[in-house]
Amino acid sequence: MQVRAGGCVANTGRGLAELGAPVRLFADAGDDELGRMLNQLLTERGADTGGVRLLVGAATSYSIVLEPAGADRCFLHHVGANAAFDGRDVDLTGADLLHLGYPELLPAIAAADGQALRKLLQRARDEGVTTSLDLATTDPATPPGARAAWRRVLDEIWPLVDVATPSADDLAGVYGRLPGQGADDLAVAGHRLIELGAAVVVVTAGEAGMCLVSAGRNRLADGGRALRPMAGQWADQQVWAPATTVEVVTTLAAVPQSGEVDV
Repeated sequence: MQVRAGGCVANTGRGLAELGAPVRLFADAGDDELGRMLNQLLTERGADTGGVRLLVGAATSYSIVLEPAGADRCFLHHVGANAAFDGRDVDLTGADLLHLGYPELLPAIAAADGQALRKLLQRARDEGVTTSLDLATTDPATPPGARAAWRRVLDEIWPLVDVATPSADDLAGVYGRLPGQGADDLAVAGHRLIELGAAVVVVTAGEAGMCLVSAGRNRLADGGRALRPMAGQWADQQVWAPATTVEVVTTLAAVPQSGEVDV
């Protein structure tokens, strides 16, 4: 077993930092051993961790990732301090892009029909910041009422989302499973979100590939400081990219291990 910093803040933040972008991280953790370890791991990745709060008396969120031989990974997740994160303390001063991951796993963001989620995205849009949203795959056994509530929330916030990167499984948990995972199926799903108001949508389907679709030039030009300069080049696009055929070593996209704990 190895302990690693994982999830949206660690992985997306690290990727952007390695590409040379100035990155500020915002997250809540506990003032426990995992929280102190998390802060150290994030600092080592070259991003500004000033927005990572260690809440007194709270437990740091963690996931135990299980990967049986010949099967996909599964997660045992403890929400911990993430339960309190509502985005109010995210400082957007000087930011060009706000990337928010996994609102379904952030109870305070999701509460009251996603009121805090809408407020954060609207605040970003009002300040000229490009908004980017990544979803999480929810349990297919989730009660129909909960799925319907998330669908209503997402349908209302897509006009505030400039870049969306859901997987086919993410969409299945809210809108129902796609007929297939071919280029046409992913394109239809992407265009559906464009029609609901998003500017650029990338739908991924693992080994089946991924599809990018985009709205017209005016919508992209309204997409904040990071997206606006690319409005002419990226308007009205539909791009399909098949997955590269490789040997499957691990579904964790990391060094093979018998088990791994993501903080």
